[in-house]
Amino acid sequence: MKAVTFKDRVRIYVYAGDGGNGCSSFRREKYVDKGGPDGGDGGHGGSVYLRASKDQSSLLDLYYEPHQRAEHGGRGQGKQCTGRNGRDRHVKVPCGTQVYVEESGEFVGEVINDGNELLVAKGGRGGLGNMHFATPSHQAPRETTPGGEGEQKILRLELKTVADVGLVGYPNAGKSTLLRAISGARPKVAPYPFTTLNPILGAVVFDDYRTVKVADIPGLIDGAHKGVGLGHDFLRHIERTGFLIYIVDMAGVDGRDPVDDYRNLRKELKLYRKELLARPSLVVANKMDLPEAAEKLKDFKRRTKTRPLEISAESGAGVDAVKAALQKHFFGTD
Repeated sequence: MKAVTFKDRVRIYVYAGDGGNGCSSFRREKYVDKGGPDGGDGGHGGSVYLRASKDQSSLLDLYYEPHQRAEHGGRGQGKQCTGRNGRDRHVKVPCGTQVYVEESGEFVGEVINDGNELLVAKGGRGGLGNMHFATPSHQAPRETTPGGEGEQKILRLELKTVADVGLVGYPNAGKSTLLRAISGARPKVAPYPFTTLNPILGAVVFDDYRTVKVADIPGLIDGAHKGVGLGHDFLRHIERTGFLIYIVDMAGVDGRDPVDDYRNLRKELKLYRKELLARPSLVVANKMDLPEAAEKLKDFKRRTKTRPLEISAESGAGVDAVKAALQKHFFGTD
């Protein structure tokens, strides 16, 4: 059985700690025969937080360890000593993780940037010791209050990749090859469709050391906006990107028509989320090193009224032009 290596949606169970009970105690010292109440309060229960980490790229850890618990608060002690507070539980998740209540679907919140934290289960308050219940007419109270219960929830976590640029194209169009050419990422590359089965992030580093994060989205197929071929799982990863690169196999390998591919890609994005079409974009004509690509490029320009960048991601031809276009868009230089 093939091991699971990536998860972008998981169900987790979070348990905040209960507060410690208050203590019923009386002062007992030499020469003090009738000391008053001195029972301390219970400690507060620990809470559960999600913390965004740039070092996490998947929810895989939570897939294997879905139960996350914080500590209970300690019981109050005599001599007005408060019980120890329970330690909080900080759960690392990838940047871009959204949180929903599993049963109701209620949106809890999201963590987008590295270090962001989200409280998902609050710990119970510590109970009161008997020292709080003393009055002039009730000088030896034994009343205490129990600690409050910590919250327990079943949550659904969904990852939406946080990247500046999204690579969009049909399977085997050359997205992963382009990502390897412009960044330090090393996604698997093979001459067959669906080599990429989960989003891959790469960073394009320019000469001035400024960077742009690029996400390689698994290849889309017709009907992706309806969830066909895990379309929803793939499409949501481009929702946060501010710039799209349409990668078109201009040679028409596998019998594809470049014009139909480009139009259908835009159609799928529009049907999934209309505002995606309004985002800045770049059309890249890949596999221009193949002989049949030149004639199809002429037809593509005529029918789509676009002027794509001509590249061969495999040989590296034209890749610098792609990087220059990204640098100009994000930093105003080339």
